[in-house]
Amino acid sequence: MSTFNSEMRVILVGGSSHAGKSTLARSLATTLGWSYRSTDQLARHPGRPWVGAYGRAVPDHVAEHYRNFPVDALLSDVLSHYKKNVMPQVETIVRSHAADPSMECLVLEGSALWPEFVTDLVGENGIKAIWLTAGEPLFRKRILNESNFDNASAPEKHLIQKFLERTLLYDKRMREEVERFGLMCTDIESVSTVGELSEKCIGLIADSGPGENQKEADTL
Repeated sequence: MSTFNSEMRVILVGGSSHAGKSTLARSLATTLGWSYRSTDQLARHPGRPWVGAYGRAVPDHVAEHYRNFPVDALLSDVLSHYKKNVMPQVETIVRSHAADPSMECLVLEGSALWPEFVTDLVGENGIKAIWLTAGEPLFRKRILNESNFDNASAPEKHLIQKFLERTLLYDKRMREEVERFGLMCTDIESVSTVGELSEKCIGLIADSGPGENQKEADTL
């Protein structure tokens, strides 16, 4: 397995909902002996609009959010939330771990890690990033299965469909942003297991070298 130079202290894992960020990040943290953290813990925003996500009925404000906003507005709203409420905390956390050798090395994951928002961080020593993507059928399968779509009512299906459409739009525009900034993105369907994905990402990040800007890992 590839190894990192001694300056490597933070890995950022970005991607849309249901791309497998938390699974990969936990695997990386375990393999490397680093700590794991999710940006989901940093600020609240209307979440997944189905019963299983809450263990109870979908809150009215969440249902209203997905019901009333068009898909473009849903994406703009969540990105605005990330930029305003999450990224200031992310910058503090990441720079603290990168600069202080007494702190644990960190794998931080989350949809809040939008490429444009973290370009300055990725350019700093000790910080690398990779984004995850997949084909539409995989996102559709994961979201419809988790939400129990087939057994949902018509109004519930409408909310789930809006969430799916926002997820697909996020992934599309994220890939465009990754390419625009010359960052690194990998298709999770290029491997068969989490272990293989973890090993692949470690190799890609290690090969990018200290202080070198990220690069595309797969054809977008």
